[in-house]
Amino acid sequence: MSGYSLLDGVRVLEVAQLAPASLGGHLADLGAEVIKVESGPLGDPVRVGGSRAIGEPDGPAFMHLRWNRGKKSIALDLRSPEGKQAFLDLARSCDAVVEGMRGGYLDWLGVGYEQLRQVNPKIVLCTVSGMGTDGPYRALGTGGPVFDAYAGLREVNTPAKPPAEGMAGSTTPPIAMYALGAYGAMGLLAALHKAGATGVGCHVEVSGIDVAAAWMPDLVDAELNRDRSMPRPSWLPDGRLPDWPRLEAYRTSDGEAILFGSHVEKFWHNFLVAVGRQDLIGVDLTSTDAGAAARADLVWRALTEIFAQRTRAEWVQLFLEHGIAGGPVNSVADMLADPHFQARENTYRVDYPGVGELEFVVSPVRVAGEKFAPALPPVAGADTAEVLRSVAGYEDARITAAIDPRTPRHEAPPAG
Repeated sequence: MSGYSLLDGVRVLEVAQLAPASLGGHLADLGAEVIKVESGPLGDPVRVGGSRAIGEPDGPAFMHLRWNRGKKSIALDLRSPEGKQAFLDLARSCDAVVEGMRGGYLDWLGVGYEQLRQVNPKIVLCTVSGMGTDGPYRALGTGGPVFDAYAGLREVNTPAKPPAEGMAGSTTPPIAMYALGAYGAMGLLAALHKAGATGVGCHVEVSGIDVAAAWMPDLVDAELNRDRSMPRPSWLPDGRLPDWPRLEAYRTSDGEAILFGSHVEKFWHNFLVAVGRQDLIGVDLTSTDAGAAARADLVWRALTEIFAQRTRAEWVQLFLEHGIAGGPVNSVADMLADPHFQARENTYRVDYPGVGELEFVVSPVRVAGEKFAPALPPVAGADTAEVLRSVAGYEDARITAAIDPRTPRHEAPPAG
């Protein structure tokens, strides 16, 4: 079982935990050989992180099963001279290193970019951290929700009442936490392209807060240019777009919902003809005069009545038949049962020892003629001896000296 073949021949050495481990996960999905360095008795904390686990509460986490699938795991003691040397010896034959800890972690260990480029001038180091490697917050411990809160993307409820009466917390799902690895993979692959052309590697950096800050240009870039930015015409006091009733979710006859996407005139006219409401074509939803709100309310009420006359599935079919934009509003369970999701072969199956067959979502990247079916994530440290022998050319004594003693021995060097 494997991921795709796009990155066959690319070898990546990863020192990453939690969300930054998703960077190596994307590369492994595309076919890279990703060697994950883990330490301590548990290895990467994402192995037991997240809200859901397999089999039992302390079983493998679903984020781990996604982000560490298809990788190899080695247990190196990067605190020891032998472990540091083994890391550099592996880097000699790697194309890239992923540093997915607090910024500057590898420098602190004495195996940062300067040491890496000495043993391999073409190597690419991609540093992925929360706050980045400079600025006054660089040493601040962070996590996924912190990235979004920093950039104003996360809505947070902080009620005056104590938790027993009013629960404080965030009301939006994480964004930058999940996007971080994709941006890191993009930067790393671009740097590899340059290194292949020039023979010289480089150090690229992606931080969670920078991903969050760049996520919504309509918010951040407009604020940067506040004196030169102008709001588009609006008929509502809270600033929503003038044709908002044409880009809204509506309840359907079966109690579900449909997202109506007639934000351009073609879709709007096609819809009104399809439902026999050409009388609404002439309703002006672009002007901002005193009657704008009343006209918008008229259209919203009409659409509410119209959409309540068919089921969600019937509306999707009508949209398809008449060239109208939109789609179903699904729960996660609804999406998995959606005929479009199922038709696109969005999942693969793999046997998990002691649990049975499990099903997971495939990579969003599709490669014509290839089937996506990566292996399960490795047990922490399971590939230490094999990798050090085959990649670094180590003998048994050197393997034993480099292994992190805190990691359980899932694979021991053979005697003799």
